[in-house]
Amino acid sequence: MKRVTHEPGYVLHHYDWSESSVIVEAFTRAHGRVALVAKGAKRPSSNFRPVLLPLQQLALSWGGDAEIRTLKSAEWGGGQVMPTGDALLSGYYANELLMRLLAREDAHPRLFDAYAALVHVLASHEAEPLAAAALRAFELLLLRETGHLPALDAQTLTFAPLSDDERYRLVAEGGLRAAHADDSAWLHGAHWRALTAALADEAPLSATLNTVAELPGDARAQLRQQLRELLHYHCGVGTLRTRQLLMDIQALS
Repeated sequence: MKRVTHEPGYVLHHYDWSESSVIVEAFTRAHGRVALVAKGAKRPSSNFRPVLLPLQQLALSWGGDAEIRTLKSAEWGGGQVMPTGDALLSGYYANELLMRLLAREDAHPRLFDAYAALVHVLASHEAEPLAAAALRAFELLLLRETGHLPALDAQTLTFAPLSDDERYRLVAEGGLRAAHADDSAWLHGAHWRALTAALADEAPLSATLNTVAELPGDARAQLRQQLRELLHYHCGVGTLRTRQLLMDIQALS
């Protein structure tokens, strides 16, 4: 029986497995996304009950050789409190992206570190002004780690270098190309190259967050539109559930 102990991880999602147990979808640093059955977790006396919360770093131990392993223990890893409000919904949105785009047991340690940094930003007192830029940074890193992000310092089909003042559009099926007159979203070449440099930084989420935050307001909005279209294309769905919920709440307010 394979045994893993004290593996850093986060709960992405959980669902009922029986009257007393749940299946936990966890994102771990060394093992990627794993499915774990937490036996008895729904009982009021269960040690799992107060610990298996989203957006909290945990130390997870499990065993077994089946596709769904058996969770042996889960301990809170300490750190920040749970995000609230829009920051909480942003965290659920990031979790949904990971569920849609990551295959099980495919490790992405750099992406795990970026996710941990995102959670820290969302839980901080500065979450409101930084959350949007942090999400854009995480979306870029997730797309890159899963092989869905083309090089952003050259046109995809021609390999032609980007000119700083020219406009370029990121499209799902064609990568990065020169913008057309009727394109609703694009970025200047200088902006795409700045994002390329930030993604290569030793602390890519922080560097990319800062680069996104320094973009002009209209450029940030256009980056969001292009990334959303790319993510929806690769997720194979229309609007993600958490994104739709956030839009509905914003419409009500």
